[in-house]
Amino acid sequence: MKASFAFPALSLAALALTVGLPLHRVGAASPAAKTIQISAKRFSFDPGEVTLKKGEPVTLVLHSEDVPHGLRVRELALDLKAGKGGTVQASVTPDKTGDFVGHCSSFCGSGHGSMTLTFHVVP
Repeated sequence: MKASFAFPALSLAALALTVGLPLHRVGAASPAAKTIQISAKRFSFDPGEVTLKKGEPVTLVLHSEDVPHGLRVRELALDLKAGKGGTVQASVTPDKTGDFVGHCSSFCGSGHGSMTLTFHVVP
């Protein structure tokens, strides 16, 4: 009697189709999120403006160059805090379009109130 190896492969393919899995994606890795580096120093963010696409994940990496800094954008549910010389990151997937202004959320001196970063979220 010959061993048949076709049956398990066909069974797996039938199972994948039954539960709605596309065969070409089974076991495939999802694409890596785009990474955006943001530097914070008294009293500015660099870059000062960032463009994101609605529905596309992105990893934001905030690095504080001098004193503790934060970045809060309520509309994007983002709240990062980096200690002096520290780095922190968060993943964000914007779910709406528009311009959203982030503010430094850790008091960093006399120019703290004007320390902003604008996120442009496009379709």
